[in-house]
Amino acid sequence: MRDVSTEITDLRKRHAEAATYLKIDELRARQPQLETEASRPDLWDDADRARQVTGELSSVTDDLQTYDAYGDRIDDVEVLAELAREEHDDSVSGEVEEALRTLAADFGALELRSLFTGEHDELDAICEVQSGEGGADAQDFANMLLRMYLRWAERRGFDVELDEVSEGSEAGISSATFMVKGRYAYGLLRSEHGVHRLVRMSPFNAQGKRQTAFAALKVTPFLEDVPDIVIDDKDLRIDTYRSSGAGGQHVNVTDSAVRITHLPTGTVSSCQNERSQHQNKDRAMQVLKAKLAELERQKRVEELNAIRGVQHSVGFGSQIRSYVMQPYQMVKDLRSEHETGNIDGVFDGALDEFMEAYLRWQRAESLAGD
Repeated sequence: MRDVSTEITDLRKRHAEAATYLKIDELRARQPQLETEASRPDLWDDADRARQVTGELSSVTDDLQTYDAYGDRIDDVEVLAELAREEHDDSVSGEVEEALRTLAADFGALELRSLFTGEHDELDAICEVQSGEGGADAQDFANMLLRMYLRWAERRGFDVELDEVSEGSEAGISSATFMVKGRYAYGLLRSEHGVHRLVRMSPFNAQGKRQTAFAALKVTPFLEDVPDIVIDDKDLRIDTYRSSGAGGQHVNVTDSAVRITHLPTGTVSSCQNERSQHQNKDRAMQVLKAKLAELERQKRVEELNAIRGVQHSVGFGSQIRSYVMQPYQMVKDLRSEHETGNIDGVFDGALDEFMEAYLRWQRAESLAGD
């Protein structure tokens, strides 16, 4: 059996690095504090605080268990390799090689965590798809993007709540709002914030000419508790309308959908997927507060891209990524320059490589600017 000591040494180095970016020492100190607080009999007297404590405890416990398990797996494969070498037993070489490959791949996935540097990366994400220039093709493209992100979330095991869908005037959708719920949902999806471009032979063109269409995704971190945001009722316009479109099985035909406009900023929030107008209004207000909190953060740091990135018109020259279906097939991100020819896979939700490439590009840009 071959000598695998170099691979073992490399894995131990990566395990030590994980202790740094996972902040293992801090987590070990924090865990007993959280366990004590979580065991208090009056914890649920304050439901918001209880959810915060139990959520943090779950995350801390998960990180510590993951870190310790990786160390144990390295120990196990090292012992197995040493025994096989001492006894000249090649029968377990396949098992050792497979364990090394799996560990290396798992560390690759874990190391993505070191790229999450944003204040709100662990939070859920509010996402808004909007069609742009390109007529029916743009509306169809917006629908394609909506499906792409829903499939991606399903692949990742995230929960999704589809809050509002507005059908297009010619095809597809003009806009949709949905929430992706899961740890690091925002940290991953913020890489998708911006304008997307589609090039294909248009199914809506009688001559079958190539058409360019645009759609955008806006991503906002979802803050459940935003006490510093005070909204005056006179600054709000609240419209009710009839639910329609692919809003889920509970969408009804009454005027229960709610759209709230914050007049001073022009910020809009809509919800049509809850069972009653009251529930839709509560959810729309919650989302509106998260959006306004984001605007306040942007003002404080005096950078428009502090959280969501630079806003552009949804048209030519502003795209972050191109999806080309004709005359060749390619998806290319114009920031990280990551690309693939598997456009069907991308539209089916295979976005992890693009997200990781963006995060690595962003870190490189940040280091270059220091």
